[in-house]
Amino acid sequence: MDKQRKALTGVALVTVFLITACGGGTSQSETSPSASAPADPGKVTGEITVLTNRTDMVTDGTLEKYAAEFNKVYPQVKVKFDGITDYEGEVKIRMNTENYGDVLLIPSTISRDDYPKFFSSLGPAAELSKKYQFTEKGTVQGTVYGLTSFAVVNGFVYNKDVWTKAGVTEWPKTPDEFLTALQAVKDKTGVIPYYTNYKDGWPLSGWQGAVGSISCDPKANDKLATSDNPWAAGSDLNVSDTLLFNIVSRKLSEPDPTTTNWEDSKGMLANGKISSMFLGSWSIAQMQDAAKKAGKSADTIGYMPFPTQVNGKFCAPTTPDYVYAVNKHSKQQQAARAWIDWLLDKSTFTGDIQGISSVRGAALPSALKPFEEAGVQVFELSQAEAGKVTTIDNAAEVGLTKPEYRQHLVDIARGAAKGDLNGDFGTLAKKWAEAVALGG
Repeated sequence: MDKQRKALTGVALVTVFLITACGGGTSQSETSPSASAPADPGKVTGEITVLTNRTDMVTDGTLEKYAAEFNKVYPQVKVKFDGITDYEGEVKIRMNTENYGDVLLIPSTISRDDYPKFFSSLGPAAELSKKYQFTEKGTVQGTVYGLTSFAVVNGFVYNKDVWTKAGVTEWPKTPDEFLTALQAVKDKTGVIPYYTNYKDGWPLSGWQGAVGSISCDPKANDKLATSDNPWAAGSDLNVSDTLLFNIVSRKLSEPDPTTTNWEDSKGMLANGKISSMFLGSWSIAQMQDAAKKAGKSADTIGYMPFPTQVNGKFCAPTTPDYVYAVNKHSKQQQAARAWIDWLLDKSTFTGDIQGISSVRGAALPSALKPFEEAGVQVFELSQAEAGKVTTIDNAAEVGLTKPEYRQHLVDIARGAAKGDLNGDFGTLAKKWAEAVALGG
C-alpha cells in the first residue's frame, strides 16, 4: 500500500473511532467475554499470537526466552510474537477486522469507552486493583479490560561523560538552565546537544509524559478533560512544548530532523555523539545495552527529571505504559490470559527493562535509584479521566499522543512550517475548547 492510500485509510479509521467514541456507552451486543485465569496450568492448551511494539526483542530472541520460561508453567501453550514497527497505525487498521492477535497492547488512540467492543473482561476493578496498580487506565464501568504492562517516569536520558565534559555536573532546575546546559554541550564538546527522533515520530509523542512533572499535580492529566486552554501560560503543556520549541529554534538539536533514526540514536548517545533525549525511564536499559555493546560502562548513561521544581523538589509522576488486553474474538481466552498473568506476576520482564511494576508493593527499578537519592517526588498520575481526555483529543484532532502534533511544533521552530509558537498554541487551544464544549 502506498503512503497516500495508507494515510487516507488512517483518516477513515480515525473517523470511525470518533463516531463510536462520541456515541458513548456499551450496548448488550458489545458485551465482552471473560478471559478468566486458568485454574490448572497443565490443562491450558492452544496457540496464541502476541502483538508487540518491541520489534527489537522479537529480532534478538528475547521474547522467545520469556516464552520458554512461560512454557515451564504452561507446557501446552505455544506463544508466537508479531513485532510491529508502526504499532499504533498498523494495529488500529487490524482492529477493523477480528484479526488483531490474541494478546495485544491497546493502541493509545482507542477511546476507553470502546474497550468492551474490542477486548475481553479481565475481571472486576474492585478485585484486581487490590493486586495491581494503574488499573483505572484499563477500566470501564467497574470492569477491567486491560492491565498495565509496566509504568514509567519521564525525563531526559543523557550521556554523563558528555555533560561532565561540558561542565554540567548538576541537574538543571529550570527550562532556562537546561537550555544553558545544552548550549554548553554544543560549545564545549561539539556533540549534538539534543536528538528529537523526528523521523520515527513516536519518540516525540513522549513529550506528553511531561504532564504532571511541571505542576507536580497527580491530577494534571485529568484536568485536561475540563480545561478550555491546556496551553495557557505556565501550564504543563505550555512549559514542556515551549522547551522543545526552544531547543530546536536555538539549533540545539540535530541539523536535519528528517534523517533521524531511532535504532541508531541509541548507539549515538552511548558513544557520545548526541548528549540527550526526552524518553520514558524504560529507555534506560536500552541505552545501557547500547553502551555495553560500544565497550563502555552502563554507568555512562544517566537519567534526570524534567527541569522544573515545586517547593524545591523535582517531581516525577509515574504513568502507565501500554495496557495488555485479550482480543474478545480470540478462540484462546484462557491461554491469552495466562500469558498476561505470567508476564506481570512471574516473569523478569519489568525488571529487565527497568520498568515500574504494576504489581503493588514491588520495588522501584534499580535505574531510578538516583531519583530516590535526590529526593525526587515520585507519585502516581491519576488516569481517572484518561478516557474522556482521549475522546476530547480525538474530537479536537489535536493528537496529544500522536507524533504529528510535536513534529509540527518542530517544523515551526526550524522554519519548515509557517507560524509561531504562540499562534500554534492558540490554534490548539481553540480546537480543544470547542471539543470540550461539545463533550468530546
